[in-house]
This record gives sequence, structure tokens and C-alpha cells, in this order.
Amino acid sequence: MNILYVFIGGGFGSVFRFAISEVVKSNFKGVFPLATFISNALSCIVLSLVFNYLFTKGEESNMLKLLLITGFCGGFSTFSTFSYETVELIKSGNLFVAITNVLISVITCLFMVYFISKNTN
Repeated sequence: MNILYVFIGGGFGSVFRFAISEVVKSNFKGVFPLATFISNALSCIVLSLVFNYLFTKGEESNMLKLLLITGFCGGFSTFSTFSYETVELIKSGNLFVAITNVLISVITCLFMVYFISKNTN
């Protein structure tokens, strides 16, 4: 049953990531990898909210962890795409955008996880 929870969550996360990518692609024409940034940032929010919900409720719901954290957030966030797009920016001579991508992504995601955890504990 655990594999099914991860499978379902991962499928939904991947579909959400694809949808964000399509919306951004049709509305944003810059070189900054905005779709990946949005997916990763939203995934950090979901992960933090789920962990905090489980923590404040004192629940150890393995199903919720597998479905939402391992599955959904695993399918929704994408470190590999983030890494690939950053390397491609460097290769294409967009070093400033690549560095900006790394800094904004890491700082934003860490801040959101920290802020959400701090305000719910």
C-alpha cells in the first residue's frame, strides 16, 4: 500500500509541475528558469505545512507522509532540473542569471521552510 501512496502523490506532483511549466512557458519569455523556481518554492511550502500539521497534531500518519511529502513533493519539486537549467545558463554565457537562480532559489526555499516552521511551532 505504501508504494501506491507514493505513486499517486508523485503522479499528482508531476502533473502540477508540468502544468506550471506550461503556464509559465506561454506567459514568460525570459531566460530565468521561473517554472522550476515556482515548483520548488511551492513544494517547500507544501512540505513545511504538512510536516507542521503532523507535528502540531501529534500524528504519525505514514500515509500522509508518503502521499504528500515523498510522493507529491518528490514529484512536484525538481533539484535535477534546477541543476540542469543552472548549468545550461552558465554554458550559454548567462553566468549572472545562473548565480541569481541559485541564490534566489536556495534562499527563498530555506526562508519559507524556516518561516513556516517557526510560525507554526
